[in-house]
Amino acid sequence: SISLFFPTNYPEDPKKENKRSKLINRVDKSIEILPEKCPICDHNRFYRMRSSKRATTDLKFMKNGVKKWTVEYRGGSYQCTECKHRFTPRDIRKIPLWGHNLMAWSMNQYINYRVSFDQINEMLLDLFNIEVTTFEMFNYKRRLAKRYKYTYEEIQKCVTKGNLIHADETDAKVRGSLEGYVWVFTNMDSVFYLYKPNREAKFLKELLKGFNGVLVSDFYSGYESLPCPQQKCLAHLIRDLNEDLSRNQFNEEFKIIETEFGSLLRGIIETVDEYGLKKRHLNKHKKDVAGFYKWILSKEYETELARKYQKRLGKNKDNLFTFLDYDGVPWNNNNAEHAIKPFAKYRRKVNKSYTQRSISEYLILLSIQQTCKYRGISFLEFLKSGEMSIEAYSERMI
Repeated sequence: SISLFFPTNYPEDPKKENKRSKLINRVDKSIEILPEKCPICDHNRFYRMRSSKRATTDLKFMKNGVKKWTVEYRGGSYQCTECKHRFTPRDIRKIPLWGHNLMAWSMNQYINYRVSFDQINEMLLDLFNIEVTTFEMFNYKRRLAKRYKYTYEEIQKCVTKGNLIHADETDAKVRGSLEGYVWVFTNMDSVFYLYKPNREAKFLKELLKGFNGVLVSDFYSGYESLPCPQQKCLAHLIRDLNEDLSRNQFNEEFKIIETEFGSLLRGIIETVDEYGLKKRHLNKHKKDVAGFYKWILSKEYETELARKYQKRLGKNKDNLFTFLDYDGVPWNNNNAEHAIKPFAKYRRKVNKSYTQRSISEYLILLSIQQTCKYRGISFLEFLKSGEMSIEAYSERMI
């Protein structure tokens, strides 16, 4: 018997394939760049001497979706019929190949969802038939960081001119460096990040020059030279107390210190839970604080651990309970610790492969994204709006 094989997958018709390709990559809008008048004699009649065109690929956001959108610009050089001057009304070579919405969508994926550049490239190709290189992705980040530098500076001013700042820092070693730190500064509705090559806090004096509010921070000594009122994070102190207690369970002197301090703080937190961070309700605890310090500073301890905490509590006497004298000042630095987490996740993902320039550009966009999040507005919508002022945009969204 003879078996016959008939192929079922015939090659595509080249004409149909070419037609489909043109449909996918079609021009959605054409813009003719024509001169209005001669720049020399103001005459308004011209000859076209040379034609040229350039296409910008972008995304168009609609009510229920998003699609690829290509705009073709047609221009060229012209000659005035009157004075014979030859000129070009606009150099279309300077028109960007990629539109703002495409960059905004890509950077929203990168900043908001921590999607890698390679994955974004694949998404653009699969979803919109837009082919972009990783190098171009870096350019997107660079261009948007440059464009929104004003927004970043506005956020920075909003934080440093306010009445409350939470501050924290974390290591961020860049490529080829043994040291590097990212600092975060935030209030209750704005966040900004700074990269510094080391942990030296000298820059804080200039950054916070004129700041008269309360600075909430951890126990890093770099903050101590600042002249503003300070609140040290009691959550840090509690963690240290608990860790040392678990390692020294038979130290009776230290147990008593931990018990007395815990009793003092529990009473204050109960008032905060009932009335909020209101100084008129918290003032009553100042007598309890004074009593605690009178007790602990008058003791003579035998164990090194007890002496260590006696010294630490005495050293920070003026900075542990500052919040009792102010409205709306928290007793912990949870706000800054929460704000540092997005960068920590980014750091783990890129595995220290960033440069100082790259990380600085990233932090500009991260500052805007986190400020949008704090204010309950969409980072993508803000970028799409074309607005430069996040203050103006926030007020419009209320």
